[in-house]
Amino acid sequence: MNIDSTRHLQLDRESRGTRYYRNAVERHWDPFEIDLDTDRERLISYLEGEDRAEAMLDGMRMGVARFGAGEQAVTEDLAPLATALDDIDDQMFLTTQIYEEAKHTDHFDRYWREVIHPVEEELGFEPSSPTDDKWFNDAYHELFERNEEATHRLLDDPTPDNFARAYCHYHLVIEGILAQTGYYGMQQSYAKDSHPDLPHLPGLYEGFTKIRQDEGRHVGFGMAKLKELITEEDVDPHLLDETVNEILPFVDKIAANPEDQYVENVGPQPAELQQFATEKHIERMEQIKNAAEDVPDLESLTELEGVGD
Repeated sequence: MNIDSTRHLQLDRESRGTRYYRNAVERHWDPFEIDLDTDRERLISYLEGEDRAEAMLDGMRMGVARFGAGEQAVTEDLAPLATALDDIDDQMFLTTQIYEEAKHTDHFDRYWREVIHPVEEELGFEPSSPTDDKWFNDAYHELFERNEEATHRLLDDPTPDNFARAYCHYHLVIEGILAQTGYYGMQQSYAKDSHPDLPHLPGLYEGFTKIRQDEGRHVGFGMAKLKELITEEDVDPHLLDETVNEILPFVDKIAANPEDQYVENVGPQPAELQQFATEKHIERMEQIKNAAEDVPDLESLTELEGVGD
């Protein structure tokens, strides 16, 4: 047990880790408080008699399956990072992040059970599974395997460079690019009056809203830690570019795999999502590497952009 005798009290209330921890506590939400009845009824009504019904449902099922599997994977992969950190303020924040990733996993599992399965049964489709291999491509598996390697490396070799690589894999790419862009796209698809070709699903929309707010906090923490590693631990900023550029091709293949486009011209298109991802990533990298520019505050990080009610 390590006790920091240099501190007058146990926690530094002004530290980023403690402030992020408190923000997570104050924004607590329960996946089982989200009403899914309307989603189930609207999906059945919308898909009945639709020639492309199963293909259109496939688009949603693939998204929910990938999000659910991704949230499960990152829930497991956060533990090594929490173990490797030696600051109690940061460790306390990581406990909220692990908890939140578990909640996200819970939400998508519940959506499959209470919305997708009943819709399949009502419309006479064969029951599906969110763990079926057909929802995932090789790039998806490779990206998460590399993330696991990056975080687990910290258990044996917790150097500043390895911490930087782990934050790049986890917080910048998987959460900051892949997840945030995917959530934005799904939320845009099923927002009220957003796309005439798709129904408004308030339960799915609310879940994405809550999750995106959590993820904004997670990404902000990773950005702040990367900035600290550059300014205080002399980590070369080029290491961030090299790490991100090495794994970005997997993100592109996940988002734009041709066989994954079940129904064309329904919902946001790949070019729109790619532009959103690129702009956000460039902005974050500038904030991390520019010594004079601070990481956005918590309210900015958890505020949603570009999505209707």
